[in-house]
Amino acid sequence: MALVMSSLVVSVSACNSDADGAHAADGSAETTSSEPSGSSSGATPVELAPAVDPEGAVTDGTLRFAGSERTYRLYVPSHLPAGPVPLFIGLHGGLGWGDQFATTNHIEGLAESNGFIVVHPDGTKLAGGPLAERNGGRGGVWNGGICCGLAARSHADDVGFIAALIDQLETDHDIDPHRVFAFGHSNGGIMSYRLACQLADRIVGIGVVAGTLGINPCDPVQPVSVIHVHGTADDNLPLAGGVGTDSLAGVDFPPPRDGFDTLATADGCATATETTEGDITMSRRQPCDDGSATVFVTIAGAPHAWPGGTPRVQPASGTGYADYDATTEIVTFLLSHPHP
Repeated sequence: MALVMSSLVVSVSACNSDADGAHAADGSAETTSSEPSGSSSGATPVELAPAVDPEGAVTDGTLRFAGSERTYRLYVPSHLPAGPVPLFIGLHGGLGWGDQFATTNHIEGLAESNGFIVVHPDGTKLAGGPLAERNGGRGGVWNGGICCGLAARSHADDVGFIAALIDQLETDHDIDPHRVFAFGHSNGGIMSYRLACQLADRIVGIGVVAGTLGINPCDPVQPVSVIHVHGTADDNLPLAGGVGTDSLAGVDFPPPRDGFDTLATADGCATATETTEGDITMSRRQPCDDGSATVFVTIAGAPHAWPGGTPRVQPASGTGYADYDATTEIVTFLLSHPHP
């Protein structure tokens, strides 16, 4: 089980009733309590139920957008609470895809036990060459601005695609517009930052692992909460920025902390306060405007891979840092900071 730092994660109980499947793995009720990331902002911490086996419906969806068929993986829990529910949009890393990222981040087990919907859209597939052949040709990329690949070179309108996908899901399901969140890894984290800057009227919070801000300027129309997680041993997208020694993109990335500070400043957040416990350093910039919150989490010695996830299909990402469950941390933080 991943170690949960006492200053980071969660107070846990069911958002649904026990009859809706919010049980511990052995069938008994289970709760744990601690402070979530960013709780000093004054927000009420959510109470997360532990993940369970995802027994809901998985749909391979398509959406025609800008003349192309875009694809996505949709997870709807077997039981949903009455009324509007949160939506989480998971954005895979470069050369990843929706099914792969869902397996890596295991969010669907939390969606099942806590009553929210998750969609994992697919990025632009590469047109040819050795990178296109990796992972059986299933991998794709996002146009996060500075990166990545064909999506960036062709100026793919991925912001418009995500907006259209939200429209479709809001037509088909009772989605709470105050709790629509995006989270992503690497290229998907870069894309999440772009959504925070350019789709802040729809996206109220983002979770980023191993990403950076790839557009300039960043002018969100309203504050967007952000939790950013980055390892000090990330050789794909280094914490100091630049071209990583293991980078497939070959991009001279700006320092991730600079992008975080840009968004936090746009959100009207206070100057940073920093705390360290073990390998985990948290730099909080809060309070922010409209009840939003921002926190930058650094993990000493952690590589590029998703922390606490299952092994990635792409070997270039390595093995994730085991003692920090990035998915649970991100879900807890974002659900604790809906838009008013």
